[in-house]
Amino acid sequence: MLLQQAAPAAAGGNNAAALQQMGFAQLIHGFDAVGWIVFLTLMIFSLLSIYWIVMNFIKNARIRGSADRVVNTFWETPNAQDAVRYMEEQPRNEPFSKIALDAAQAAAHHQRSEGSRLAESLNRSEFVDRALRQAVTRESMYLESGLTVLATVGATAPFVGLLGTVWGIYHALIAIGASGDASISAVAGPVGEALIMTAIGLFVAIPAVLAYNFFSRLNRTTNAKFDSFAHDLHDFFATGSRVGG
Repeated sequence: MLLQQAAPAAAGGNNAAALQQMGFAQLIHGFDAVGWIVFLTLMIFSLLSIYWIVMNFIKNARIRGSADRVVNTFWETPNAQDAVRYMEEQPRNEPFSKIALDAAQAAAHHQRSEGSRLAESLNRSEFVDRALRQAVTRESMYLESGLTVLATVGATAPFVGLLGTVWGIYHALIAIGASGDASISAVAGPVGEALIMTAIGLFVAIPAVLAYNFFSRLNRTTNAKFDSFAHDLHDFFATGSRVGG
């Protein structure tokens, strides 16, 4: 009788000890090829997400920090040549100065081409407008770099983690069936380990989704400033004065 009571107690102790050994380290140790592929994919997603979050934060902070200064200085400079020279002195990655320089170069090129087929086919307003559209499109595309990666990570990382969980549960159930032990303690450990992959996928996806929404909002505001500045530049270089300025 005592031996019969001791056997379940010993089995319970063994199960408790097995549960204490379960965890992330045990999950890593038990990875097969598919498990490693899923885990490494999530780690790569995480690194890409962190990289583009940091890069976009720095880029937006730099642009928003210099936008008002560059635009206001351009309009407050009484001489157009001095204003263009000021734009040329700005860093190469400053978008507002590049848009202004493209407009100034287009106006100067059209003026030098008066009497040619270029001036006959396109008037100055149309030529400057085309240059400004191309400049705004170029800077908007640069502004949105990395957002596709963040959107992809946010959309796919949970499913990649779920794939790892499904694969882990599948192998856990096979092992449990082979051992013949279907107790809660025997099932909870392996299944719990497999669920860690879903948690990793969510931890990777959530920051990417939040960052994507945040930077998309900032980019819409900056693009609106691009458009407003481009309209004023078009009026200035096409007519010689800023409408309403």
